[in-house]
Amino acid sequence: MSGLSRGAPDKVTIKVRGDGSPLAETGSEVEYREEEKAKAAAAQAAAGRAGNEELFQRARRVLPGGVNSPVRAMGQVGIDPVFIESARGAEVLDRQGRRYLDWVSSWGPMILGHADPEVLAAIEEAAGRGTSFGAATELEVELAEEVAERMPSVEMIRMTSSGTEAAMTAARLARAATGREVLVKFAGAYHGHSDGLLAEAGSGVATHGIPSGPGIPEAQAAGTVVIPWNDREAVAEALEKHKVAALFAEPVAANMGVVPPEEGYLEFLRQATARAGAMLVFDEVITGFRVARGGAQELFGIVPDLTVMGKIIGGGLPAAAVGGSRELMERLAPTGDVYQAGTLSGNPLAVSAGLATLRRLDDQAYSRLGVLTDRLVTGLKDLADEHGLTVASAPGLVTLFFSALPVKDFEDAKATDRERHAAFYRAMLERGIWLPPSQFEAWFVSLAHDEIMIDRTLMAAAEALAATDPRRAVV
Repeated sequence: MSGLSRGAPDKVTIKVRGDGSPLAETGSEVEYREEEKAKAAAAQAAAGRAGNEELFQRARRVLPGGVNSPVRAMGQVGIDPVFIESARGAEVLDRQGRRYLDWVSSWGPMILGHADPEVLAAIEEAAGRGTSFGAATELEVELAEEVAERMPSVEMIRMTSSGTEAAMTAARLARAATGREVLVKFAGAYHGHSDGLLAEAGSGVATHGIPSGPGIPEAQAAGTVVIPWNDREAVAEALEKHKVAALFAEPVAANMGVVPPEEGYLEFLRQATARAGAMLVFDEVITGFRVARGGAQELFGIVPDLTVMGKIIGGGLPAAAVGGSRELMERLAPTGDVYQAGTLSGNPLAVSAGLATLRRLDDQAYSRLGVLTDRLVTGLKDLADEHGLTVASAPGLVTLFFSALPVKDFEDAKATDRERHAAFYRAMLERGIWLPPSQFEAWFVSLAHDEIMIDRTLMAAAEALAATDPRRAVV
């Protein structure tokens, strides 16, 4: 495991704070003591916290499945949802007083870590002036200026409250600008939960979509063509057979696990859509302001027609945006004929949090994020080689695929061993490591992580993989 040796501490010992939570310090190995668990249990009792099971039962009576977003149910990993009490830095604390090292980062927005003091101060200052006005504010202008300065394709933005709304607006703009209706998306990509963009692929290489579930009209799904990621032939076929308004792409696919584009693939998408008179829409909800200062379009040197943004742009509060050229964006009302609106769009609290976050993300921050990502990836690859697995990554994003074969598209991702992933997840949770509860999600590296945390994660992963590797099962 050479990835553990480069700059790694000699040892890590887990001790306990006064509240019973673990505290990492240098030592010879990770030592978990029964007394620490007892202290955590005592802390829970002293705080009068409801147990996880009790809270889950309450939640199921008033929330579908006990959650407000499906992945939080944690059914894919075979456990009930864990209820989080608080978070700070790179750690989350559950209702029972157990502390975990966090690689979810609220699914990406917390690139500075949880409860960052500067972000909290910005939110507090904004809240003191009022939480919502339903009117224009200077902060909205400042955020738009910050984004336009960073994103190569963006001259103007329109803010929304969610990535779903931003993607819907991008689709409407593209249809208005081209006079066409068909959208193209990649199988396994997620562009929000609007009807058309939730379409699933049919049996053909380039086919009209079918509804992914009840409640989605066939006519809506049929307006979307779904094709495999990293497949040039499928792109060419879709653009030739259909009058395409826009092709939607995550420049680094991150909703089927992390699946980077093959060499030259994004350049091909740019050229192919331009020749076909279709718009290229980059969904940078995940990659925006994460993989580089100006997102994936800066990292790869590709300028899309429209960009969908979210997560980091809100600094952990609900915020998203669609951006593009002045000519295109001024098609939106009130300057143009394409209608879009939102009562809480550009909410002062979210805008303040987003600005405070973006202003911290300079070249030094991205350099640091790259160093941390490389350390984690190197260590995971050593373990993956040992256990017949695959690691995929981009700056600030990592996935450990439970397959010995490279993953190039959603079909490859679906062929991974999800039962083995679930067993690994549970083993990591027992060791205090909080991971995305799905094989099809990314681990998010934050600037609150450090080398000791990474090495602790790698040591836990080594134990968890050894304990769950079926090839090492006792016969």
